[in-house]
Amino acid sequence: MLLISYDISNDKIRTKFSKYLSKFGFRLQYSVFEITNSDTVLKNIEAEIQNTYMKTFTEEDSIIIFNLSETCKKTCYGYARNEEKEVFIIG
Repeated sequence: MLLISYDISNDKIRTKFSKYLSKFGFRLQYSVFEITNSDTVLKNIEAEIQNTYMKTFTEEDSIIIFNLSETCKKTCYGYARNEEKEVFIIG
């Protein structure tokens, strides 16, 4: 699993980056995404960051990628607990 946290000062670039990340996973917090990891996904995201977003960064901007192993434990409280449950809709 990847956790990607970002702090990008430019609204337009921040919005573009969050839309890009939403292709791979879901938003945990305003500027934090959880993404199911594969080497290909990680390489694609890192390439996009380096080729597109790094060019626009100021000294205030940052992206941090946490590459977590399958043995890492995740504990959720509050609303985040609802994200853990699978919902099935039968119609």
